Amino acid sequence: MDDLDNLDIMKKLLILLCFWSGSQLLAQKHYSNPILSGFYPDPSICRVGEDYYLVTSSFAYFPGLPIMHSKDLVSWHQIGHAMKRKSQLDLTGAGVSRGLFAPSITWHDSLFYITCTHVDKGGNFVITAKDPKGPWSDPVYLPQVKGIDPSLYFDGDLAYILYNSIPPDDKPLYDGHRTIRMYAFDWKNLRVNGEEIILVNGGSDFSKKPVWIEAPHIIKKDGWYYLYCAEGGTFDQHSEVAFRSRSVKGPFIPNPRNPILTQRDLDPSRPNPVTSTGHAEIFQTLAGEWYAVFLGCRPYSGPHYNTGRETFLTPVSWADGWPVINPGFKEVRYSYPVPQMQQNLFTTGVNEFAADQPFLDHFDTRELNNRYSFLRTPSRTWYNFKDKKGYLSIELLPETCSGTANIAMVADRQNHLNGQVSTRLRFQTQADHEKAGLLIFQNENHYYFLCKSADRGQPVVQLFKGPGNLHKEQGPELLTSIPLKKNNAGIILKAEVGEGGYSFYFSIKKDKWLLVRSSVDREFLSSHTAGGFTGVMYGMYATSTGQPSVNRAMFDWFEKIGL
Repeated sequence: MDDLDNLDIMKKLLILLCFWSGSQLLAQKHYSNPILSGFYPDPSICRVGEDYYLVTSSFAYFPGLPIMHSKDLVSWHQIGHAMKRKSQLDLTGAGVSRGLFAPSITWHDSLFYITCTHVDKGGNFVITAKDPKGPWSDPVYLPQVKGIDPSLYFDGDLAYILYNSIPPDDKPLYDGHRTIRMYAFDWKNLRVNGEEIILVNGGSDFSKKPVWIEAPHIIKKDGWYYLYCAEGGTFDQHSEVAFRSRSVKGPFIPNPRNPILTQRDLDPSRPNPVTSTGHAEIFQTLAGEWYAVFLGCRPYSGPHYNTGRETFLTPVSWADGWPVINPGFKEVRYSYPVPQMQQNLFTTGVNEFAADQPFLDHFDTRELNNRYSFLRTPSRTWYNFKDKKGYLSIELLPETCSGTANIAMVADRQNHLNGQVSTRLRFQTQADHEKAGLLIFQNENHYYFLCKSADRGQPVVQLFKGPGNLHKEQGPELLTSIPLKKNNAGIILKAEVGEGGYSFYFSIKKDKWLLVRSSVDREFLSSHTAGGFTGVMYGMYATSTGQPSVNRAMFDWFEKIGL
């Protein structure tokens, strides 16, 4: 045992304190938002008996479509991914914000269905499974369904598929002009039937030129078919609007009090804002209550956010025959009373994906935790747990995070606005082009890489910054390089994030942190600056930067803590 091993005791005590804090909140009969913190956008949920299953977008990350389970809507656990075989999902060459858009999960006649869009490669598809844990089928593509955001609605033994599509005759009357369309769907043979129907043209009020009507869902209540959709685009003008009809085929009349959810009219300088709310799914609990899940963002400094679009949960009420999301409040709140569940269903009392929860992995199993992701589909397995017990061993690949290939990175989401991520690394660099460490990654041009490497054969700790969009041809910028005395010693790498930005540290001896660089620009990694639909990922990453290598990096543990 070396000095660094003694840090485990303090870490475990801190984690117990964080879990106790979360338990105290729930003991007061409140849950915290977001229910899925970090990059978990476009949520879709279905209930089967007393079980709730939720799926979100994953874009170019593999495995695709994380599936969450809960019995109380408060304590969430990831049970797997819907698309984890290469035969299901090939993300080769995909940009970070391409890949899989906006899944929708439903259940009918003992079978689960997920509809989704694989942009650039195939379009809209459906997959099925008897068990939401999998295995899920290979995708069946639906070439007639042109657009994005497909969802299924079952009306007895009849089914329909709804989706966002082009304007009538593909002749937009203004930028962002779209429609909501529908086909009858043969759910036994997974194909569309009949003629395409336009349910909504433009949006809730055509005279105002509404943009990006999308993410349609239907529910039936009191003899009405309620169609509700996102509108306004997925950023700060995002909203949710509702329509209703006595027939599933329309005509659908808009709610005179639309939107039923938005934060765009609130003071942007308000404390602790939630913005960009929309892309909702409304559902009824086993106890008869109504709720909605939807995406939202937790910004700082105006429009900037690094944790991506996250999943929120609020109550829904009904007024004058229309749904009201977040009744009684204008602002989406960070805390609400827990749903009325049977007492025995309130299981753990802690949501492992809540914004205040820590995560620590000692790699003491033979499989990766479900919450980890790779960037794009790996062509082969380049990591193992066999090289050294209790370590994640990662092969150095020549591909880098600046390209569009799969890279040797095992990543989890940044879910704390103020927090830290750290990992312990054993890596003996053999050449200047070999680098391994902690990657703080937004996209191919926006990242920070804190690593152990070499400079003219001498071991160093280095911090790199991605080139940004304006200088991407120049490659990453070296911000700092600090010489090390030993090449074969274990090293802890740490990044902290807060109001001052990201700060980077390393440690070789117990409780002796050495600063690499402080207050590095965090807006550089925000979605507002970098663009796209994802959020920051924390990755254990190793690369030989275009050169062949037989070296491996050994990661002893990986940890995230809120501060």
